This record gives sequence, C-alpha cells and structure tokens, in this order.
Amino acid sequence: MNNRLYGNLIFELSKEGRKGYSLPKNYFGDYEIPASMKRDEEAQLPECDELTVVRHYTNLSNNNFGVDTGFYPLGSCTMKYNPKINEEMAALPQFQNLHPLQPAETAKGALAMETLLEQSLCELTGLAHFTFKPYAGAHGELTGLMTIDNYHQSRNDFARKKVIVPDSAHGTNPASAAVCGMEIIEVKSGPDGQVDLEDLERLVSLEGPNIAAMMMTNPNTLGLFETRIPEIAKLIHQAGGLMYYDGANLNPMLGACRPGDMGFDVMHINLHKTFSTPHGGGGPGAGPVGVREGLQECFPFVSPYHGNFGVMMRAYAYILSLGREHIKEVGPLAVLNANYIKESLKDVYELPIEGLCCHEFVFDGLKDKSTGVTTMDVAKRLLDYGYHAPTIYFPLLFHESLMIEPTENESKETLDGFIAVMRQIAEEANTNPDMVKSAPHTTPIGRVDDVLAAKHPVVTFRQMSNE
Repeated sequence: MNNRLYGNLIFELSKEGRKGYSLPKNYFGDYEIPASMKRDEEAQLPECDELTVVRHYTNLSNNNFGVDTGFYPLGSCTMKYNPKINEEMAALPQFQNLHPLQPAETAKGALAMETLLEQSLCELTGLAHFTFKPYAGAHGELTGLMTIDNYHQSRNDFARKKVIVPDSAHGTNPASAAVCGMEIIEVKSGPDGQVDLEDLERLVSLEGPNIAAMMMTNPNTLGLFETRIPEIAKLIHQAGGLMYYDGANLNPMLGACRPGDMGFDVMHINLHKTFSTPHGGGGPGAGPVGVREGLQECFPFVSPYHGNFGVMMRAYAYILSLGREHIKEVGPLAVLNANYIKESLKDVYELPIEGLCCHEFVFDGLKDKSTGVTTMDVAKRLLDYGYHAPTIYFPLLFHESLMIEPTENESKETLDGFIAVMRQIAEEANTNPDMVKSAPHTTPIGRVDDVLAAKHPVVTFRQMSNE
C-alpha cells in the first residue's frame, strides 16, 4: 500500500484548478457577507478530483485497526467485539433523532429504556441507584469522587480530603482525585500483587480522620482478584471513609460477583468497555456512576443532559441480547481465554506472579533478557504479523510490563494464532534480534521516535511555495 496516493497528505496531492464537485447554479441571488466575518486571505484548501479524494481516504481507512479487522489484545481497556444488532438499535430513528432539549413527555420511550438499563446495572453490580450523566470513564470517576466529597460535607466532615490509591491503579485514579481537590495516598502492593494489608493498616492508623475514600480496581491491573476486599472495606468504613470501585475491569466479574456485595459504596462503569460500544480515539464513551442506598442524594451536577444516549442504547441492547442466563458466561469465558494464553506463553515470557489470573495478565518481557530485545520491540514486531500490540510498560510494577487481555469473544483458533506469533517473536529474539529491534518492517511507517513525537508533535500542514 506504499503508493503515492497512500503515502502523501491530501494537501500534497492538490493541483491548482482541480475540482471534485460542481455546485448547482445559484438561483437565490447574492448576499453580502459582513466584512467582520470574512477572511483576510482565502482558505488554503486542497484542490483534488473526486477519484483522488476517494482513493486517498479509502487507503487511510484501510490502515485503521479495530476489533472488526483483527485481534486487539489491549490490556486494561477491554476492546471486545461490538455486535451489529446494538448498532441497529441505536440507529433506530425513534432514538437517533431525539433532541436533548425536547419535552420529556415526547421522549418517554427513551426515558423508559434508561430506567430499565439502570435496573439491569443495579442487578449486575449490587448497587441501588445510577446516574448516566458522566460522558466517559474518567468523567465517571470524577463524578463518583464528587459524590463522596458531597457525602462527607453533608455530615460536616470537612477534613476528609485524602484518597488511598494502590500503586497498581489506573492513572486516572490519582488524576481524578487531584481534579476533585483531594490528596492522594499510595498504598503498596505485596509480593502477590494484591494490596498490602499491613501497609494499608499503617496508613489508616496515620490518616484515619482525613480519609475520604479508597479507590480500588478489581480484578486489579495485574489481572488478579483482590481476595482481601472484605477486610479492606471493613478497615476503611471503620475509619469513616467510603469504598470506590473503578469499573474499568468489570468484564470478568459479570456472572461471578458484584461490587456492591463486597462492600463498595460507589462505582463507575465503562459502558463502552464492559457492555460493548466501539471506542478509541477519544470516544464515544459513557461512565454511569452507581451508589448504595442513600448516596444518590449526593450526586453532583456534571451535565444538564442524560449522558451519551447512543452508548446507553447499545449497552441495553447488549444486555437484552445475552439475557439473564448468558450474561453470566461473559466473566468466566474472559478468564478462561486469558489463562489459556498465559499458560501457553509463560515458558518464553517472564511471568512475575504465578497463579490464576482473571481477564488479563502481565508478563515482564521475554524470559531470556540476554538478547536485549525489549517489550517495545516485541510490540512493534507484532505489527508485522497483523496484530495490534497489547498494552506495554503498564502497570509500572515491572520494568518490561506486557499486559494482554483477549476478552471472552475470541475463538480458540484466534488465540492459537496469537500464541504462535508470540512464540515466533521469542524465537526471532534469539536467532535474529536485530530484526526484532528494528521492527516494524511491513507497515507504511517504520519505527518512529516516540519521545520526539510526544514532545514535538507536528499537527499542522505548512503549504510549501512552488517557487
């Protein structure tokens, strides 16, 4: 695909005088545009014929990677297949053509759907009430923490401004707490990858009256089920704090257990992850927040509307499609797939924590470190074989973290193909390490300077003079 149309920007394909479309004859007369609204110079827009435009953007679209085109084992982000029936339901004109400002009495069907979705989520999580106003998972985290802050303020407990966050937490946890005006206290993980209960007890004894909440992800970012949650919840509640559940890893819990039953008071759900909506590139998303009975009175005002309704519609269609019986199979199948890959690769990739994982697991790079092939090299080489790379260098607990999450939808044949390629790369690292270190070789753009791209991104096109 390295042809001229594919490799250049649309501006570079521009030729003066080329046109791709002709407007119909003007029958409405001319109207003067106020000078204050006019440009000083004509906009520098590309001039291309229609065929060039079609080929250019079609080739660009073919370079996109998604769950509809290939295996996407992105750990910590549950990139599962999105059934097309969900898209059809969300595209029904009766829902798609709703306006957020139209009278409520004309949108009773949509409001009824929202109520039914809330009931379903309450049943699945063990919580009592949900608000759908947050527009994303991080927005949900902020909303949940604001709910907790409102709760403490309603009791005139103004000193509670500290949030305990595990060292394995998603980066949004401390970020959301900071945005909410709270102070972050980090609790360590033990050798088994779970929250170190002794370190937590120490922190609670030091900060008890100041603790607003503890944020936890379960399973945690190592893909491990936190087995000490009852003791942790008791410890935090006795200190006067609340338990917050980061719902990013809810997928393997479906059908297995419910956060509300464990002692969590507040949680957000990434509807676009657990309940299947295409996401990535900044959206779309939805982060509804659930609370135990009584805390619904503390929900903050974060949006004048009802959230991303299309995402909610897709989530409800997904729940209805699976039904009460089959939604219980989601979690166990996700766990099965992850453990199958882990056990099939742990002889060539370093597994820092042995034992059963949940939906995802973390390798610490290749087992043989003598080749100098890094996790980054493995990820880049995967692109040559047509796979999207897993999450790398997160969590920060290991130097060469490689986090893999297959989701419940993937077939054994797909998993076997991925396992074979990962083993092939491990073999290449021993027999031809330079090839792995210089990957990718088959993509339109080769190895880039990631640091330079992040620090000095080129986001605009500068028209070159023809002189």
